[in-house]
Amino acid sequence: MTDSRSDAPRYAQLGDSELSVFPLSLGGNVFGWTADEAESFAVLDAYAAAGGNFVDTADTYSSWVPGNTGGESETIIGKWLRSRGNRDSVVVATKVGLHPEARGLGAATIKSSAEGSLRRLGVDHIDLYYTHQDDDTPVEEFVTALDALVREGKVRAVAASNIGADRLAEALAFAEREGLAKYVAVQPHYNLVSRGTFEGPLAEVVAAHGLATVPYYALASGFLTGKYRPGGASVTSARAEGAGRYLDGPRGPKVLEALDTVAAEQEVELATVALAWLAARPTVAAPIASARTADQLPPLLAAAALELTPAQIALLDDASA
Repeated sequence: MTDSRSDAPRYAQLGDSELSVFPLSLGGNVFGWTADEAESFAVLDAYAAAGGNFVDTADTYSSWVPGNTGGESETIIGKWLRSRGNRDSVVVATKVGLHPEARGLGAATIKSSAEGSLRRLGVDHIDLYYTHQDDDTPVEEFVTALDALVREGKVRAVAASNIGADRLAEALAFAEREGLAKYVAVQPHYNLVSRGTFEGPLAEVVAAHGLATVPYYALASGFLTGKYRPGGASVTSARAEGAGRYLDGPRGPKVLEALDTVAAEQEVELATVALAWLAARPTVAAPIASARTADQLPPLLAAAALELTPAQIALLDDASA
């Protein structure tokens, strides 16, 4: 066994912002969806108890659930912050642009959506505010609107999710030229079975500008936990169909085999290894992972203190190439 765990996880700075975050971000997409308020509070409590301080949500979570309208996750997180009195010790990230009643990145939408998020969260500022998905809004419009929120003290730093390399470079150049708030981080779809969604031109722009990367789908909808196997039993999960598709090609099974090897060497779970691999990638500050119950958190949190050996990283690199 090769034990490369340390007791104290290293906190990461998000770009050139003042935000310092735990190396695992807790995904809030399940709050108000597969986790009710009590379960969500238990997960948040356990995450915070382990030193976690970086909670990720969006104004649209969880609008896809029948009876929900969007904002349920923010509301639960806001109630938790107030009940625990820990607002100043938590970095809250949320997003604008995909709420069913407030789509797009127009200036008016950004302004009104930020006010809605602040109200649901019950806070006077958002620590990290993402544009959730790029659209055809001119960069001059949405960058200026985001800068206004920063100047008003309603947002500390801004970031971008689901954006291409060219648009990211354009937005950064405009902000630099005009002296406006610049993106400090990106949130791409990125994991061991989906490397092309980030690596390449987008990753190059991120590195060139000193941005941080906060990947979502870090566990490929649960596939990288190892519970989906060729010929294995079916899994009852809201994400099972999406995760199961990774078995259709050769990469998925190869990645699972490599994860099995490294997990055995480190005596940890597969999810821990998958997250540790991601955390070791250039520019990655904190992969995002969610837990429906507090019992699901330990293997996720363990990644924050696990350092893979060069040989283990190479094995995973080769399997996922």
